[in-house]
Amino acid sequence: MSSTGSFPNTDSPVIGAMPRLTISLCFGSMDLARIIDSVLRRSTSPPSGSESHIALGKWGEEEASRHLKRLGWKILRRNFRAPGGGEVDLVCRDHDTLVFAEVKTRRSEELGRPLDAVDRKKQQLIRRGALHWLRLLEMPDITFRFDVIEVLATDPVEIRVIESAFTLPDPLRY
Repeated sequence: MSSTGSFPNTDSPVIGAMPRLTISLCFGSMDLARIIDSVLRRSTSPPSGSESHIALGKWGEEEASRHLKRLGWKILRRNFRAPGGGEVDLVCRDHDTLVFAEVKTRRSEELGRPLDAVDRKKQQLIRRGALHWLRLLEMPDITFRFDVIEVLATDPVEIRVIESAFTLPDPLRY
C-alpha cells in the first residue's frame, strides 16, 4: 500500500505486479435462479443416449457415491485396481463394516436388473480386488461385505443398495 492508504496501480508493467482481472458476467435474459437450476440439472442428469456406456457408468458411480454419502457412508476409494486384475468400483465404510461395492447403471430394466450383470466372473474380479485391499491393511479382523448398487437412469433416478449381494466362496473364507 502507498502512504496515502490506497493500493498501487497495477496497470503499469512493473515486474512482480499482478495484472487486474476483469470478470464480466453476461446472462442475457436468464435470471440467476434459472442458471443455477441448469447447472445443477447438468451435473445430476444422466448422459444422453448417444453418449457412451462408459459415460453412463461414470455418471452412475457419481450418483451412487452421493447416495451412499447421504446414507452416512464414508467413501474410502473409487475405482480401486489391484495387481492381477482385481477391481472394485467403490470401497466404503458403512458404520463398522467395510463394503466393497460394484455399481451397475442402466437406462431401464428392459433387459433385466443391473444386478444380473454381476455374474460369477465379475464377482471373481471384485473378490480379487477386495482381498488385495485387505492384504494392504495386513488382513485386519474386520467385518466386510460385497454390495451391488443399482442405478437406474430414469426420471427420477432410482438407486438400490443390495447388501451382501454375494460372499467369498467357502475355500476363500477370510
